[in-house]
Amino acid sequence: MEKKNAVVLGKGELSIQIAQWFHESPAHRLIAVVPVVPEPTFLPSLTAWAEAAGVPVVASGHYRDLLGEGATRIDLAMSVFYDRIIRRDFIDACGRILNLHNSPLPRYRGVRSSHWALKNGEREHGVTIHEITPGVDDGPIVSQVRYPLWPEFDEVGEVYTRALAFGWTLFQQTLPLLDQIAAQPQDESQATMYRSSDNHLLGERGTMTRAEFHGRG
Repeated sequence: MEKKNAVVLGKGELSIQIAQWFHESPAHRLIAVVPVVPEPTFLPSLTAWAEAAGVPVVASGHYRDLLGEGATRIDLAMSVFYDRIIRRDFIDACGRILNLHNSPLPRYRGVRSSHWALKNGEREHGVTIHEITPGVDDGPIVSQVRYPLWPEFDEVGEVYTRALAFGWTLFQQTLPLLDQIAAQPQDESQATMYRSSDNHLLGERGTMTRAEFHGRG
């Protein structure tokens, strides 16, 4: 069986776990990683992992540098907390392109979903793997898992850590079945969206802990 060429775009621990999975997969060949640039210093480095593993790195952090004359075919691209909107030309260049988003889509599209879920007093949150379209987090859903929130005492950092654990489990359960799964359109009537321009409305939920927010006063 011919191996499928895979690319991982993203940042942090979960992107490294997923890149490692592709690197070790007998059915895939990890041909490159595309890190968020600059990489957040408080997260494990996808670039450092790739260099140690001998996997090519797109140092610019821009997916477009995987395109062009003589470019290697991309059968599957996986975005894991990548920070760029992916345009149609790259979507069309991939056999399939997926995003792992930290929310129970179609709710909480956009940015800072854990922050907003706690701000809004949600009792559950989730992680979704969906197909990437030219829109923002609105592509058909491949798989999803939900997990509990306790907004009365949960902090954003704790929810983010929970999301990483559930996201990793969801990825491992989904990828071996990917060719058999028919992605389902999102219910637009249930969609919510938060943009960077909304961040100032988060108040004490704008930081990883409420103590951190109040400490800045």
